[in-house]
Amino acid sequence: MTPFELLVPDDRTPARREALAQRRLPETLSSLRAAAPHFQPDPELVDAVNVALAVGAPLLLTGEPGTGKTQVAYYLAWYFAIEEQVFPLFVRSTTTAEDLLYRFDAVAYLHAANAPQQGGKPLERASFVERGPLWKTYDAETPSLVLIDEIDKAPRDFPNDLLNVLAQHQFHVPESGRTVGRQGPPPIVLITSNSERRLPEPFLRRCIFHHIKFSPELVRRAVDARFGDFPNLPEVVREAAIERFF
Repeated sequence: MTPFELLVPDDRTPARREALAQRRLPETLSSLRAAAPHFQPDPELVDAVNVALAVGAPLLLTGEPGTGKTQVAYYLAWYFAIEEQVFPLFVRSTTTAEDLLYRFDAVAYLHAANAPQQGGKPLERASFVERGPLWKTYDAETPSLVLIDEIDKAPRDFPNDLLNVLAQHQFHVPESGRTVGRQGPPPIVLITSNSERRLPEPFLRRCIFHHIKFSPELVRRAVDARFGDFPNLPEVVREAAIERFF
């Protein structure tokens, strides 16, 4: 088993290189899905989740970066055994409500329309429509989850546009002339925000809200839950790291 302290200045032997070559990083450090079983929800978060599921409202989670807001989505997927039915939308400054529904690949359409072998014949625009996260949840016949991550990065109109889409449980795709509606059970809708920008009041009133408070207890629960990933980490180093962190 690889020791925790790989660098020992007084011991520059071939064994050090061998230990470095055997170094492996836990998958949980780079995979929210792998880390999901280790997540420790507090009672207040559990209550917020249950209320959101009972009334069918989006669950809005706020908190400082690193408090586990996004991890909650993958924890719920693990808990309900729907890991393959998680459909995320990672919000950017250019994101619109349509990105949650579908994307029409206009560039590919123009290239195909102007290709010599096409001979000027019309193309089916529906062939260039890509399903978005919400569309995928609506097509799912089993429970699913849509994650809208860091909504505070989006333009101001996005949250209210989003509510209109979620309230109707269906939307129209002009490029195909099709109306897409929910086929199976209502999806879990989880929204995260780092509170970098205040969200509109109408949007806040339509969500079940929970703030994950950054606290020493939160950090200690997280460290204890992941201790198995670093079995050779001395306790004194772990405690010193927590103290230094705060």
